[in-house]
This record gives sequence, structure tokens and C-alpha cells, in this order.
Amino acid sequence: MRHMKKALLLSVTLITSLFSFSQIIEPIKWSFDSKQNGKEVDLIFKATIDKGWHLYDTYLPEGGPIATQIVYEDSTLFEFSGELQKSPEPEEHFDPTFQLTLRYFSLEVTLTQKIKLKTDNPVKIDGYVMFMGCNDETCLPPNEEEFSFDFNKTGSVQPANESGGGAGTRSSATGQTIWVFLLISLVAGFASVLTPCVFPMIPMTVSFFMRGSDNRKKAISTAFFFGLSIVGIFTLLGALFSFGVFGPNVGSILSTHWIPNLIFLILFLVFAISFFGAFEIILPSSLVNKTDSKADKGGLIGAFFMALTTVIVSFSCTGPFIGALIIQAVQDGGMRPLLGMFIYGLAFATPFTLLAIFPSALNKLPKSGGWLNSIKVVFAFVLLAFGLKFLGNIDQVYGLNILNRDIFLAIWIVIFFMLGLYLLGKIKFSHDSDLPYLGIGRFLLSMATFVFVIYLFTGLLGAPLTGISALIPPATGNNHYLSTGSQVSQTIPEELCGTPKYADKLHMPQNLPGYFDFEQGLACAKEQGKPMFLVFKGHACANCKKMENTVWADPENQKLLVENFVITGLYNDDRTKLPENEWITSSVDGKVKNTMGKKNLDLQISKYGTNSIPFHVIIMPDGTEYTYGVTFDNEEFREFLKKAL
Repeated sequence: MRHMKKALLLSVTLITSLFSFSQIIEPIKWSFDSKQNGKEVDLIFKATIDKGWHLYDTYLPEGGPIATQIVYEDSTLFEFSGELQKSPEPEEHFDPTFQLTLRYFSLEVTLTQKIKLKTDNPVKIDGYVMFMGCNDETCLPPNEEEFSFDFNKTGSVQPANESGGGAGTRSSATGQTIWVFLLISLVAGFASVLTPCVFPMIPMTVSFFMRGSDNRKKAISTAFFFGLSIVGIFTLLGALFSFGVFGPNVGSILSTHWIPNLIFLILFLVFAISFFGAFEIILPSSLVNKTDSKADKGGLIGAFFMALTTVIVSFSCTGPFIGALIIQAVQDGGMRPLLGMFIYGLAFATPFTLLAIFPSALNKLPKSGGWLNSIKVVFAFVLLAFGLKFLGNIDQVYGLNILNRDIFLAIWIVIFFMLGLYLLGKIKFSHDSDLPYLGIGRFLLSMATFVFVIYLFTGLLGAPLTGISALIPPATGNNHYLSTGSQVSQTIPEELCGTPKYADKLHMPQNLPGYFDFEQGLACAKEQGKPMFLVFKGHACANCKKMENTVWADPENQKLLVENFVITGLYNDDRTKLPENEWITSSVDGKVKNTMGKKNLDLQISKYGTNSIPFHVIIMPDGTEYTYGVTFDNEEFREFLKKAL
């Protein structure tokens, strides 16, 4: 019941924001200030809240709205001096929308964070406040307000920025990769149009808008509304994830729990077998008929239901594209699910809309036939390969050790080798047309496929395969080679302070020495008089794997890590059950944490106020801490290590 209320509330919010751009509601306005006394600084974040609205506290129970967060782009520039101060303290009320007791601020609140600068040189501290405003009837989408502080500049502190709460929003803390994700969403949208469930619908859809109307302007406006309706439907799906309808931990659940991973594995396998021609996936005719009958009404209402019919019918082929995009988006968090599905829907709807406006171009389109079946089979091979990733997630998170890196690569080699043979016409399925000759397109694509197969084979010989490291299991063997050809084992000391806990199931990337327990790693660091290099990570975290196979694999960075730090890796998604004497009761949500992953995640949230991974912390012998998020730049990572030293 609670989720139904949340879904209804946030669905109304999305529709309002999509179709009522002229009424921008900004009930929460932020201003920023600071006070400096030498290296001691107060960062002041003040929110003015319209009457009837409220701003949520910085810590909230699971299943509730999005908590207010202050995110710093580079927290290595300073040290935190104490906890975030709140004036006044948040009120506590039962929220009927979320069916939870929540803490929030009304009218105004001042958040003050005391920090200590690490230098007398000019320092610029940038970041943003993520927040969400609600009243008794509705909630606004999560928003982000940027701030910037300048210190030690010409001997004085520069004025902080002040804003009305609407400009300069961000999508993700890892903004440098958002464009890659949006490009993938765009390509997936256009690729979906080429599937056999969608492409043949283009002529039928175009004829729907042209029939029975001599009014050209009306036909064009109806076609535009049809396209906007498709975009709106896909965007609504993404918004349900972005706005927290499925809970704040949905990304972790989708990527780590065995049930959703098994479901997605089965779905990808079923779609692949269907695309190979074994059977057709047909949605319930009653669902299609209901929407199709309402589409016959004509006008804007008819255009909307025609769009809904198009989306429903096409799901037999677009399901894998949508599922893969949403899974990746919710893992990265923020507004990515909404933005990804918006771009996907825009790409999907564009060919339909343009051809409805310019119907004469329809005659230039290739007819459905053998080429469309070939695309379907290519998609089937790709689905087989990517479906294996879900099985890999289960294997790594639960420590089954069944699908290791070599087996995974061997299966991929077979799949893509067979795809190459299919493109050459050496493999043929029952629904394929005769291939009298090999076209240039198929020939070039088959060459690229065989090159990729050779690239995969080098992984069996020890190559790091950096380009696809986020998709495959990590290397754990002693013969893993770096991109330079040097073996890691030559620089690794034989002993640490003692045998690492969980070493029977967990392994450090690049065969580095290290621990998997916070207390054990910290104790060894104190014993050796070294800083502790701590990383919060995940078995199913793509950015973690990519970072470990790029910046961690750099020989100079490895030398710095091995010789100067005690490395500790904490998995936030590991399901290993802890002995009862190691259970903790969370200070954040009051719940008992009885698995390795839950305990590590609670440590990260309670100590550092974030659950994003990978998250790196260097703890010096005197207790000073330096933190860093994600980077794939060797120099940036090296500078982070050197700053601590």
C-alpha cells in the first residue's frame, strides 16, 4: 500500500514536471556563506523553506524519501572538524505519504560544517547539495544546488554563491561518465527500432496518422504528440527508479541479490532463444487489444493510446535494452534512470515521428526481410553474452567460485566466434534467408567480431583486458600480467601482519597484499606505522573493476600502494554471514547488521556520509583522513596517494 501511494504521488509529480514547464516550483532556496579564522573554517549552508513545505534531514530510514546530502568534489583539500551542525534541530513527524516517522526542517535551517584547510595557498572548495522538498500533498523531484567557496585568495575569503534552488543541477557525482551512459541510451533507442517487433510497425503507425484527415497541420501536431507520448511513457518508467519509488537501495538489490539477477538471467536467455527463432514472445492479446481499441478514437487521446500500444507491442524485442539500461542506471544512482530512459524514448520515437510528418520518406525505407532476421540473430548472441554477467554477479557476491574469469572468457570466446561464423554465412537458422553473396557490411562486422575473439583469448593468457574489465570477473591468479608485461608478484611482500580474514574467498585485484576486515587492516597499519589505504567496493560494481584494472594496474601506482600503505578492501555487497559476536546495531537506522556487506556499508555511511562506491580513504597514523571517489586517470590517483605521503 505504501509503495502504491508513493508510485501515485511521484507519477503525478513526473507528469506535472513534463507538461507544465511554465510553472516551476522552487519552495526551497539555498544560500551559502563561510567564516574563516586562519585554517579553521565554517562552511554555512542555509535553506529557506516556503510555508507548508519541508526539507528532509541528512539521515533517513530505509524506504523513505531522499535525504539531504552535502557532496564535495574534492574533500582532500581539507579535514572535517566534527559532525555537521544543524540549527534548529529537525522536527520528527509521521509522514502518511511514506508511512514512516521522518525528520525534516520547516521554514529555514542552517547547516554548518567545520573544516580545517591543509594549506595557506589559495583553495577552492566546490560541490553541491542534494535535497528533496515535499508538502502534505506532493513531493518535488530530487534537486542539486551547486556551491563554491574560495579561501586564501588575496588574503580573504571570497563571497559564496547564492541561488534560488533551480539552476545548475547535476545528474551524478561521476559526471565525467554521464555522457557515455547517455550515448549508450541513444544508441540502444535507435537499435531497438531495427528489431523485428518494431521496424514493421513504422508503416502501420504512419498510415494511422495520415488516414481520414486532410488537415496537414493537425496530422503533424498529432504525430508530435504521439512522439512525446512515447518519450513520456519511457521517462515515467525511469522516474519510478530515480524518485525512489522502489526504495533507496534498489540499485544494490538489483545488482547483488540472487533473485533479481537470476530473473534477469532467465529473461535474457528466453529472449535470446526467441531471437534465434525457437518461438515468438507474444504479450497477452487482451492487453494489446484494449490499448489498440482506444487508439482508434483518433485525436490526441487516440495518439496517446497508439503510442502506448507501440510501446507494449515492441516490448517483446525492447525488453532486454530497457532492462540493461535501467540496471546500469540504478547502480549509478541519481537521475540517471530518468535521463537514460528519456534519451532512449527520444531515440525510439524519432523515426516514427519524422516519418509521420514526412510520409513520402517511407518509400525509401528498406522492406522487412532477411536483413531484419539477421539483426535479430545478432542480438540473440549479444543477449547470451551479457546475460552471463548476471550469473557472474551471483557467483561473486555469494562466493560460489563456479564462474571464474577463465570460464567466463571461454564462454564469451565461443559465443562471439559463433557470431563471426554466422555473419560469414557459415551458420544458418531456419528463418534465415539464403545468402547468395557476402556484403561489405557483414564482412567488416565479422572481421571486428573475430578481432574481439582474439582480444578475449589474450585474457586467458593473462592480459588484463582493461577495456571490458567492468563486465567480466576479476583476475585472481598469480600469473596476472599488467599492461606493461611485468608481473605483480615480483613486487609483493610475502607476509603481512597475519593471515587476512576471508582470504579463502576474497582476493585483492592485481594480486596485491591486503585485508578484507577494517579492524584487522587498521591494526596492521598501526603495527607497521603505515597509513591504511581503505577502499569501499562491491563484487558487482563496474566502476570498481574498471578502476582496479586501470589506475591500480599502473606500475608506479602499485609501487606506491605496496611500499607505503596497508591495503584494506571492504565489500559492501558481500553476503557472508558474520558470527554473532561480530554483529553490530547501526547508529544510522537502528537495525542489526549481520553480514559482511551490511556491516561495511553501515561503516561507510555512518563514518563518511556516503554509500557510493568505489570510495577511497587514506587513514594516517595520526588519524588524519583523506577521501577520494572515482577516477580512471593514473596521474589523479597518484596525486591522491602522494598527498597523503
